[in-house]
Amino acid sequence: MLRKIAVIVACATLLGVSACSGSDKGSGTGAPATSTAVSAGSTPTVASSVKPHPADTTWLCRPGAKNDPCTTDESITQIAADGTETVEHPKPASDPKIDCFYVYPTVSTQDAAVANLDIDPEEIAVAEAQASRFSQVCRVFAPMYRQRTIPGIFGKKATDAESAYAYDDVKNAWEDYLANDNDGRGVILIGHSQGSFVLTELIAKQIETDPATRRLIVSAMLLGGNVTVPVGKKVGGSFQQVPECTADTQTGCVVAYSTFSGTPVENAAFGKAKDGQQVICTNPAALGGGSAALHPAFVTGESLLGSVDLGDVKVATPWVGYPGLFTGECRSNATHSWLQITAHRSGPDDARPVLAEPLGPTWGLHLVDVNIAMDDLVALAGKQADAYMK
Repeated sequence: MLRKIAVIVACATLLGVSACSGSDKGSGTGAPATSTAVSAGSTPTVASSVKPHPADTTWLCRPGAKNDPCTTDESITQIAADGTETVEHPKPASDPKIDCFYVYPTVSTQDAAVANLDIDPEEIAVAEAQASRFSQVCRVFAPMYRQRTIPGIFGKKATDAESAYAYDDVKNAWEDYLANDNDGRGVILIGHSQGSFVLTELIAKQIETDPATRRLIVSAMLLGGNVTVPVGKKVGGSFQQVPECTADTQTGCVVAYSTFSGTPVENAAFGKAKDGQQVICTNPAALGGGSAALHPAFVTGESLLGSVDLGDVKVATPWVGYPGLFTGECRSNATHSWLQITAHRSGPDDARPVLAEPLGPTWGLHLVDVNIAMDDLVALAGKQADAYMK
């Protein structure tokens, strides 16, 4: 599982946050179902200049698809501070009442400025790592989109038309989903890094401006994407109608944060907003504020480019968790707002995982924004879904 997880670089490995947006202006097995003829592991090509029609959506994840990476084995070994191991076997919800619409971060290594719509192992891996556990509470839809690639952010230049593809593709997929799959169901929007930037644009342009569509939104989980509000306010920056979440029974709101292990440096890429604005920080384990224990879920045997050192752990499950090891607390100063991650170790010989910043302090813990609070996000999604259905 997830042999390509090391490519989950989520824009942070590269040169700037602006490259994560949909526009310059503003190892799985089997190929998931698609609406067009694509295949996993196909030879990378330059992105087509033909803009897709909603009917041509290529789905990375879609309910009922064979080998859907968003419905993989979620068995997890929870390792307590004293070394006690408990195995859990969460299952996809048999009849979920809501949907999730997931947009993945920067993962494509295709040798072009903008990716095509081929489903490569990188997209399969990131869907398993970031979206599959949400299948416990929702049907997960995840469109492929022509994102800025890693080579594209490193230096391959995209044309103005190509720079608009990411947003256009996600917008078209959203319209496809509403027309053919939604049927009035509530939806949680989930994104990380480039995916969060694209979803932020979608909400601002297409969702919050339409009251009927806005009523479908259970919540939006936009992680590592610098969602803003005016200083001291809950709404009015990135969104005019969608506020930040302050309670786990609140719906129609946004959960957003960027993680750091200490106070961000002045030039940190995440958590910093322009004058008069602040980046939203909502702790998924304590939306009302304060510090709370996090419930991470890491892929067994993978290290997220060295950002998580799992040590010599050997478990039989594809996931491993460490309840009680990490706490999260939203903090802010004159320039930044962030989710502070603190490790609580039992002593110097504590062999549980260590977080690192392989990209340096400028990027903080961006690579683990999702997985450090994975099961808190899933639990929150369940509570928000229950509140929405009442």
